[in-house]
Amino acid sequence: MGGDTDERSEFIPIIDGSEELIDETTDIPEILPILPLRNTVLFPWIIFPISVGRTKSLALIKDAYENKTLIGAVAQRNPDDENPTKESLYSIGTMAEVVKVLELPDGTTSAILQGKKRFALEEIIETTPFLKARVTPLGDVKPIEKDDEYKAIVGSLKDLSLKIIKLSINIPEEASFAIKNIENLNFLVNFISSNADVESQKKQQLLEIDDMRERAKTLLALLVRQVQELEMKNDIQTKVRMDIDKQQREYFLNQQIKTIQDELGNNPIDLDIEELKSIAQAKLWSKKVAEHFEKELSKLSRMNPHIGEYSIQLNYLQVMLELPWNEITKDNFDLKRAKKILDKDHSGLDDVKERILEYLAVLKLKANLKTPILCLYGPPGVGKTSLGKSIAESLGRKYVRMSLGGMHDESEIRGHRRTYIGAMPGRIIENIKRAKSDNPVFVLDEIDKLGQSAHGDPSSALLEVLDPEQNSTFHDNFLDLDYDLSKVMFIATANNVANIPAALRDRMEMIEVSGYLIEEKIEIAKKHLIPKQKNEHGIEKDQLTIAPAAIKAMIENYTRESGVRTLDKTIAKVCRNIARKIVSEDSYELLLTELAVREILGPSKFENEVYEGNKYAGVVTGLAWTSVGGTILYVESSVSKGKGKVSITGNLGEVMKESVAVAINYIKAHADELEIKSEVFDNWDIHVHFPEGATPKDGPSAGITLVTSLVSALTQRKVKKNLAMTGEITLRGKVIPVGGIKEKILAAKRAGIKEIILSVDNRKNIEEINEKYIKGLSFHFVSDIMEVVDLALLKQKVDNAKAVV
Repeated sequence: MGGDTDERSEFIPIIDGSEELIDETTDIPEILPILPLRNTVLFPWIIFPISVGRTKSLALIKDAYENKTLIGAVAQRNPDDENPTKESLYSIGTMAEVVKVLELPDGTTSAILQGKKRFALEEIIETTPFLKARVTPLGDVKPIEKDDEYKAIVGSLKDLSLKIIKLSINIPEEASFAIKNIENLNFLVNFISSNADVESQKKQQLLEIDDMRERAKTLLALLVRQVQELEMKNDIQTKVRMDIDKQQREYFLNQQIKTIQDELGNNPIDLDIEELKSIAQAKLWSKKVAEHFEKELSKLSRMNPHIGEYSIQLNYLQVMLELPWNEITKDNFDLKRAKKILDKDHSGLDDVKERILEYLAVLKLKANLKTPILCLYGPPGVGKTSLGKSIAESLGRKYVRMSLGGMHDESEIRGHRRTYIGAMPGRIIENIKRAKSDNPVFVLDEIDKLGQSAHGDPSSALLEVLDPEQNSTFHDNFLDLDYDLSKVMFIATANNVANIPAALRDRMEMIEVSGYLIEEKIEIAKKHLIPKQKNEHGIEKDQLTIAPAAIKAMIENYTRESGVRTLDKTIAKVCRNIARKIVSEDSYELLLTELAVREILGPSKFENEVYEGNKYAGVVTGLAWTSVGGTILYVESSVSKGKGKVSITGNLGEVMKESVAVAINYIKAHADELEIKSEVFDNWDIHVHFPEGATPKDGPSAGITLVTSLVSALTQRKVKKNLAMTGEITLRGKVIPVGGIKEKILAAKRAGIKEIILSVDNRKNIEEINEKYIKGLSFHFVSDIMEVVDLALLKQKVDNAKAVV
């Protein structure tokens, strides 16, 4: 390797009298033998050792040394070039004298060069036995002797060089003596340039600067950056060293503590592992789970207790041990007791109670029966969630509840993998752990309000949970084992079945929980709500009694719901008022009457849904379903002189608007049968209105009500008294069934309706309803709209009837 030096292990020569090295009298010959240098640059006046390896370089060095001739040292642009040409050499070099040639014991040759003057490389004239070139001498522009700025720059260079020597572990301390002993400023600039720990390309740039002041300034910038890098590097190394020292200290201390604890026989880590082992022996888990636990426990015992992974592993094993693997509570098969508990806690809800008793009976006959997955759906406040507690009590099982409302992350069901910081099991496994039983009654509340996001779809994750064929091997990401959920009795609750994904709905047994009659609400208030609120407000049994008429007034005038949640809040308000009077020692009636309730609660919030009679043509009572139960819905139609325009008002949805269009087109098509002249549709405007315009309305169930209302308005015939109806129509005049029948019937009863017209296909819904709900009502089942018109409209016309012709 001719002219090669290792810049990472700097060699700084010892200088004796630097002034003697600066020889300005030496002339540069026109032709110089050229020595290509790799990874280094030779500066004027500097003595520098190089290793010589290339054949041409060896021949040149030996010839120059023997004949005492000068050579030209030029740095290569590419150090890997074995046969450099003019293009691969820099254009500026330094004339040098070969001071010494050394043959080393390992067979290599070294030479010591001393720089003289700079020159410019003009052209190569010979290539053998070594390179020779024509050169042009270059002089240095030196500052005047009393240049204070230059002295300051060189002083800064000296200080920075000494700082670099102090910071760098690769430069021996002796180097600082050489820096301090150099008095010639120009020599010092070249000396520092030659030995600076910078790339050879930057050294070449320094060599090419003619002005010594500029060379010093450029070098100063390079040294400033080098000092910054060294300081940063040293800071990092110091911090790392301190961290390592701290860790080693903690490690040795922990080892000493461990040794002492081992001697005393009470190492807490070993005690923890022994405790985990003893708990695991009592577990009823399978062989596969036991092997997995042993493997994970073995991993824990090999871990350093002071690293973060140790606590994660310990937490995982504790979760495994806290789960009730195959631990179940014994079911109570006393059907009479179960029925008594269900009846005590909830009035009505016969379908649900019957299904629970059937399950208990079959379970008694067949012990390994798959647990049913029920979904109780219906309006808010009817007791769907609290029913779960009663079912758990009647079966003698543990009870857990999980709210699904607003859940939008799949990991809440399946858990997080242990690779994540703060990972934990999903809420299914977490609730099973809390229940401490493998067969609890597990209520999944508000399943229709599940959300979804970029984090996954929790409803899809529930498909495995709620499938009896799959949930025996439910996989939680944190647990990373299959867990058997087949013994869990899942009960889901929902308000709107339409919001439950079809695949999820298909896996559950759907049971409708409809609203309560006024009589049922009164009983619920007397048996459950009033005692509960009196107890919560500290009112003794003999300090307050609420009369049945007062309870009825609260239900009819201050609540409008299928359930009893608002009624419960209303009773609470009454109890708060009485509690204040008791504390203030104000007088009050022990028996709370309807008048006293009105004084406490203020004016009625709701008007009773009362039938308004049949005085006007075109006014017909329909039945509707809402999220809080059934209600009566009036349809009003009127006609006025005009050009056949049809107006529809009442905040209607698209489906209801379509029902109006179907009704009008049916009437036009059957005008003769309905005794309506065809000219009417050209000479009279029709206006259809649904009262309570602020309330949005939609759905097809007002179809037969619309036809009856329009025919009554166009013929001015009276509508039969105390009659209501619900049903969808087709253009052919067929009456097809609708839903929410029970809620609609309850609304009709509350309003004083006596007769109800339904589709013949809704007969099955009536047969499923308890007789007490339909007592006092008569039903007409129809299949064609003409039957509805014949039943609903009297031949008699209203008073002051219009002549619609």
